[in-house]
Amino acid sequence: MYQLLLQSPVGPLTLSGTEAAVTGLSFGGAPEAGPACPLLEAAAGELAEYFQGRRQVFTVPLAPAGTPFQQRVWAALCEIPFGATASYGDIAARIGNPRACRAVGMANHRNPIAILIPCHRVVGRSGGLVGYAGGLEVKRALLELEGTGRSAF
Repeated sequence: MYQLLLQSPVGPLTLSGTEAAVTGLSFGGAPEAGPACPLLEAAAGELAEYFQGRRQVFTVPLAPAGTPFQQRVWAALCEIPFGATASYGDIAARIGNPRACRAVGMANHRNPIAILIPCHRVVGRSGGLVGYAGGLEVKRALLELEGTGRSAF
């Protein structure tokens, strides 16, 4: 397992992964960020481009650990385009379980790869900002960076 600490406009971020895939992106610095690998360096480069407004789609391979349900939710989150948002209900409908709004919320909360799996693009039913691991100010900053103003689905 490799780790890479990087500074970003929303504060320190810790990337985790293997030589094959990113497995984590969390807010804050790891107490002991270990050695990096080429894949994490590539992910850090893509994140830098994103924060500079030069990247809208991430291409590094991701391998989040989670249940099959969580995997479906996270895959649906990756379908929300840059600059768009979706509600928990939208995601629930997208995965074929329209009554699973709360379960979608819990899966969203457990997303181990923030930003790259864009859980910040999920908003409340009325379009308002709701909880985010990095805090609502970070969520607002990410959405503003993306110029969010349209519904995804």
